[in-house]
Amino acid sequence: MLCVVVLGAAAGGGVPQWNCGCPVCTKARGEAPDLQSTQASIAVSADGAHWFLVNASPDLRQQVTATPQLHPKRGELRHSPIAGVILTNGEIDAIAGLLSMREGSPFTIYAHQRVLAILKSNSVFDVLSEKNVKRQPIAVDHAFEPTLPDGSPSGIEVLPFEVPGKGAWYLEGKAHPAGKDGMGDTLGLRIAEKASGKYLYFLAACARVTDDLKSRLAGAPLVFFDGTVWRDDELIAAGLGNKTGQAMGHISMSGGHGAIESLAELAIGRKLFLHINNSNPALLKDSPERKAAERAGWQIPADGTEIEL
Repeated sequence: MLCVVVLGAAAGGGVPQWNCGCPVCTKARGEAPDLQSTQASIAVSADGAHWFLVNASPDLRQQVTATPQLHPKRGELRHSPIAGVILTNGEIDAIAGLLSMREGSPFTIYAHQRVLAILKSNSVFDVLSEKNVKRQPIAVDHAFEPTLPDGSPSGIEVLPFEVPGKGAWYLEGKAHPAGKDGMGDTLGLRIAEKASGKYLYFLAACARVTDDLKSRLAGAPLVFFDGTVWRDDELIAAGLGNKTGQAMGHISMSGGHGAIESLAELAIGRKLFLHINNSNPALLKDSPERKAAERAGWQIPADGTEIEL
């Protein structure tokens, strides 16, 4: 059985964002606290006892506290069920939570060399001593099985693959620690339980849906997909920013080339948006945008949603 817990479904900053008074954030602070969401991450397990995080959001401590499956074993002075963290990019909302895991428990960070180069270039991540926290490079289109802290197999197979996107925004205009070749900056993951063959896809960032991506996702039982914005110029129209979704490396939910239309005919079993920005009106349950997404078969999960395949 492949077990999944949605730790957070929001984009960078979460909902509500600390400095935002947009309609969604205002409602989340007041009349609709159920809108509150932490930054995007999931946890997966093949046995219910050992878990792997997909991305480590800045809200990780809060997410672990809210998730009983990730609590230390009762009676143990020091213990964590978290065996590893698989990084799909080097953005702040994917790596900052690693700093909350610096208390000496062993686990492994799995990431592309380009993301590992970012960690290596910033000495703040040295608080994660490589004596306890291994850094394991992963390669595009090469499946791997993450291991448990004692070196035994996890029963999970992960296939990283390249998706259209862009490098971390804080490196714009600067030399990337890994050089100019951009392959590996934005990954999707196919995550499977080896015993049953059950699998899911995880894409927290995606700039467009290619024919290759369609062929991968066709018929999948479960897909987590980038839902950052409803429309490409959303932040600009709302007065919240000066970048389009495309400029940030994210596809819109709606529109002729958006996620809803592009993935509509692929016979995906269950489709969930995540990495949803506070500007996105689809977060509001009674909005036309939310109703349109639901009519198309999409769900917006709450933090703590559990799924078994």
